[in-house]
Amino acid sequence: MTLTQSSGGAQGGADTKSGRVSLPDLSAIDDELERSESAQHRHNVRRNIGFALAAVFAASVLVSSYVLPTFRIYGSSMTPTLREGDVVVGTKPGTVHRGELIAFSYNNKLLTKRVIGLPGDWIDIDSAGNVSVNGKRLSEPYLRAGAKSLGQCDITLPYQVPEDTYFVMGDRRSVSLDSRLTQVGCIPKDQVAGRLAFRVWPLQSAGPVS
Repeated sequence: MTLTQSSGGAQGGADTKSGRVSLPDLSAIDDELERSESAQHRHNVRRNIGFALAAVFAASVLVSSYVLPTFRIYGSSMTPTLREGDVVVGTKPGTVHRGELIAFSYNNKLLTKRVIGLPGDWIDIDSAGNVSVNGKRLSEPYLRAGAKSLGQCDITLPYQVPEDTYFVMGDRRSVSLDSRLTQVGCIPKDQVAGRLAFRVWPLQSAGPVS
């Protein structure tokens, strides 16, 4: 029986001039096997990468939900400590200390501020923006030079922090809307979503935050 080639260029097809079937030589078979193995290898690599990415995503969701909550920063009230777009990993609230950065729920949003006063503390702020806690001037090395400001403040000073709440302020005092306003007020403990601990993005700024 004579095989005919329906289209040119197919390896292992028929020799239409002589009527004989031409079989691929060993080198052609080796090339085909190598291509096949390479394609399978690429498929396996893609599949493994897909599995790895899925595992990393699942792990990050679990860690974010149950161990280390992650927060994205919006706005400029915490500059230069935190900038818009920063991604920060936090810890569960636990015991909050004065000077720590926290994320909390406010009007269905998550805000980030610095804890200035603990429950029962007396807070006073002079016209230049200097803060006193329980009659002692508060040292604030985290503030940029000239960042102090009385800002928007409509509470009666000195002001006592209610029980089970925290008095918070932003690091950019002139623009921050915080506990100095009755509209915001002090933050109840049960509204604290986490204490901010480590910036993971952008990479060049990665490191502990304080």
